[in-house]
Amino acid sequence: MQEFIIDGNNLTLEMVQQVASQKASIRIPAEAREKVIKCRTYVDKVIANGDAVYGLTTGFGKFSTVSIPRENIAELQENLIRSHAVSIGEPYSEEQTRAIMLLRIAVLAKGHSGIRLQTLETLVQMLNKAVHPIIPMRGSVGASGDLSPLSHLALVLIGEGEAIYQGQKMSGAQAMQKAGIVPVKLEAKEGLALNNGTQVMAALGVLNLLEAERLCQYADLIAAMSIDALKGTPRAFDELIHKLRPHPGQLKSAANIRSLLSGSPLRETHRNCGNVQDAYSLRCTPQVHGAVRDALSYVRSVLEVEINAATDNPLIFAEEEKVISGGNFHGEPLAIALDTLALAISELASISERRMEQMLNPALSRGLSPFLAKRPGIDSGFMIAQLTAASLVSENKVLAHPASVDSIPTSANQEDHVSMGSVAAIKLCQVITNVASVLGIELLIASSALDQREKPSSTTLEKVKAVLREAVSPLAEDRIMYNDINQAIALVRSERIRELATDLH
Repeated sequence: MQEFIIDGNNLTLEMVQQVASQKASIRIPAEAREKVIKCRTYVDKVIANGDAVYGLTTGFGKFSTVSIPRENIAELQENLIRSHAVSIGEPYSEEQTRAIMLLRIAVLAKGHSGIRLQTLETLVQMLNKAVHPIIPMRGSVGASGDLSPLSHLALVLIGEGEAIYQGQKMSGAQAMQKAGIVPVKLEAKEGLALNNGTQVMAALGVLNLLEAERLCQYADLIAAMSIDALKGTPRAFDELIHKLRPHPGQLKSAANIRSLLSGSPLRETHRNCGNVQDAYSLRCTPQVHGAVRDALSYVRSVLEVEINAATDNPLIFAEEEKVISGGNFHGEPLAIALDTLALAISELASISERRMEQMLNPALSRGLSPFLAKRPGIDSGFMIAQLTAASLVSENKVLAHPASVDSIPTSANQEDHVSMGSVAAIKLCQVITNVASVLGIELLIASSALDQREKPSSTTLEKVKAVLREAVSPLAEDRIMYNDINQAIALVRSERIRELATDLH
C-alpha cells in the first residue's frame, strides 16, 4: 500500500482522495516532528510562566476572560471536547471521515498548534489502522471552524464517543482497544488544537471538487453523444470561434466535443442537410460547460491553499516566542467557494435536461421516435425518466442558494459573524449526487437515441455506449426502468468512462 509523507505543507487534493478512498497510509517526517516538539516546548514554557493566553490558561469563547488554575488546565481540555461534541444526524461516510482525519493531522503537523507529538502520532495510528470516529453531519456554523464535528473526532482519540472499526459500530474505547491504540490524556491546548479549524468543510470540498471535475469531462462526452444523436452540426465547436472568446474552460470543452465527434459515420449522413445552427443546449455547450470548469478552477485554488493552512486559534510561533489569537478558523473562504461550486455544477444538470428534451420531443428530435418509444402510445419510453431529471434539476435550484450569505450570532455574540461553510459543504454533496444522476439519465437517453440512427457514432462514443450496454440492454418495450437509471448513474460516478476516453481535457 502506498504511504504518503505528511508535513503540513505538501498535501494535494489527489493525495487526500487516495488516503480517503484507497486507504493509503501516512507518516510524519522527522523535520515535522521536530517542529511539533519545539512548538510544544514553548507552550509548556508559557504555562510555566503563568501568562494569560487564550485557550492555554483561559476559558474559551465568551469565557476567554476567565483564568484557569494550573491544576484544572488538563480538565479544561477534555471538557472542551465533551461539551462541544453536540452534532446530530447521519454520520459522515468512511471516505469523508478519513479525509477529515487526514486534514486535521496535516494542520497539526505544521507545528503551530501546540499539540504533543504523542497526541499527533496517536491520531496517525487511528487513520492508518482504520479506526473511524462516528462524526454526525449537522452541528457546525463554520465560525471557529468545525468545532462540533471535530470534537466528535477527538472523542475517540481520548477513548470516548463512538467509532467504526472493521465494519462494526462500537464505543471509541472498544475501537481503540481492538486496534491496539492507547487513548490520549489531553494536556494544555490540545483540545483546542483538535477541534478548532475548517477540516470538515475542506474535506467535503476536496472530495466533491474532484468528482465535479470528472463530471465536467463526462458532461462533454455525454453531450457529444446527444449532439450526434440529434444530427447536430459541429460548426459551433470550430476552434476559430472559441479562440475569439478564449476562456480556458470553454476552449477545453469545445476541444473535447470536436475530438469526440471526429470520425463519426453518423455525422457524414447529414453533412449537407442545410442545418446551420442548433438549439442553445447543443450549440452553447462549450460556453456553459466551460464556465462551470472555470468556476471549478477557482474552487481548486482555494482548496489547495486551505488543506495546507494553519486554521487553529491561537497559533503558536515558537521561533518568535509568540502566541497569537486570530481568526484563521473562520470558514468564509471555503463557504463562498463551496457555494460557487454548487451553483456552477448545477448548470451541467440544467443544460443536460434540456438536451433530453431535444431527443424526446418529436417536434425537435429530427426523426427519432416520440420519447424514444418503440410503440408510441403503448409504450412511454423515456417520458418519465425525463421527469426524474427535471425534479433533480429543480431541487438543485433550491440547493444552489448560497449558505455563505447567512449568519447567526453564537456564543453570547462573541462569534457574531459565522460562515455557514459546513452547511454549504453538506448541501453540495447532494448537488453533486443530483448532477451525476441527471447526466446518467442523459447517457441512457442518448445511447437509446444513437441506437435509432442508421449509422454509428464515433469510435469513442460507441465504446462508451457499449459499456453501458453491458449493464443496460436496449429499451425494446416498456419495463421497470429505475434499475437501468441506477446502472447508468453508477457508470457516471465511476472511473470507467475516463478509462475509455483518456484524451479528455
